[in-house]
Amino acid sequence: MSERYTVISADCHAGADLLDYRPYLESKHHEAFDAWAATYVNPYEDLMADTADRNWNSARRVADLEADGIVAEVVFPNTIPPFFPSASLMAPAPTREEFEQRWAGLRAHNRWLADFCAEAPGRRAGVAQILLNDVDEAVREIRRSKEAGLTGGILLPGAPPGSGVPELYSDAYDPIWAVCAELDVPVNHHGGSASPPLGEDPAARAVFMVETTWFSHRALWHLIFGGAFNRHPSLKLILTEQGSGWIPGVLDMLDYYHDRLVAAATKASTAESKFGAGLAESMGKGPSQVWRDNCFVGASFMRPHEVPLRDRIGLDKIMWGSDYPHDEGTTPFSREGLRIAYAGLPRDEVAAMVGGNAARVYGFDLPSLDKVAARVGPTVAEIAEPLKEIPAEASSPAFALGGSVRVW
Repeated sequence: MSERYTVISADCHAGADLLDYRPYLESKHHEAFDAWAATYVNPYEDLMADTADRNWNSARRVADLEADGIVAEVVFPNTIPPFFPSASLMAPAPTREEFEQRWAGLRAHNRWLADFCAEAPGRRAGVAQILLNDVDEAVREIRRSKEAGLTGGILLPGAPPGSGVPELYSDAYDPIWAVCAELDVPVNHHGGSASPPLGEDPAARAVFMVETTWFSHRALWHLIFGGAFNRHPSLKLILTEQGSGWIPGVLDMLDYYHDRLVAAATKASTAESKFGAGLAESMGKGPSQVWRDNCFVGASFMRPHEVPLRDRIGLDKIMWGSDYPHDEGTTPFSREGLRIAYAGLPRDEVAAMVGGNAARVYGFDLPSLDKVAARVGPTVAEIAEPLKEIPAEASSPAFALGGSVRVW
């Protein structure tokens, strides 16, 4: 057995520099892109800094991750795709007038990402982007992205109130769930991607911080109660960078509502009977069983107070992530981030959470990555040693003391 862990980050971010997306756009959009790019002002300081090339400089990225003990990554978007007002993860759904250009911009990102992943064969699982405005177009792009080699699945956009697209429980999205189940394409839902616009008032920013993970969690109960997993039993849902300690409590809550509503449906005299009508037939299994069979968590920088819940979450469900290159990520202190969370745990449990589960979910070749880990991975003895001192320059919530479990 290897004396080093094979660490796969289930949460990293990348994207092209703004003008480098141009060759990946259909030529009919080039003139409009040139005009848009000439006036666009990037709102993100980190994408203007000297370190911005960590998003697209393949060699630098491999070196950074290896220095941090990481041998492979799941790659979510980060930079500004063509015709978007902001990073696509946080952008609201486009209007009818905006759709064609925004959709072209996301397809350009997917093409760029396929090439970027090919620069490090077997070490990047790129997550393709879609929009929910046109389901047929989304299905075609899912097939194309799979054929192009993007093995990270799709990024499911949020559908917050007022977004203009159907809620995620809607059967309008059934063709998307069907093609993902058919092709074994994971459906990823990333934190921050489902919040309604709140503005830039200081209070609004505070409210966003309080509410954003809750809005991201909604995808779980929407797809469960909407019956997506009943109709497509092999569908996989991964909830990334939205914590993990909330999961047991929320599953208990969902089971409670499910059981009450299903029971009430058989008793016409109860006030809840109309709410439970047809629920048992449409959704099939209960929420906890759906979680066990279909769902996973991209538990970016898992924190110490969440670790005791690992059995209730599911040891085969948890996938650690560094969130590279974000400031809130653990780089360059990922070894310390692993120690503060996992020191003292059984070796096989740590191996599963830091790499084995991600390899299974995203299709990484674990024996091949083990060879890289034998050179750069953190040692078993190192991770077993409790962290006594937090690095002075660490900025990740992984090192924030005093955390407690909450419902979201």
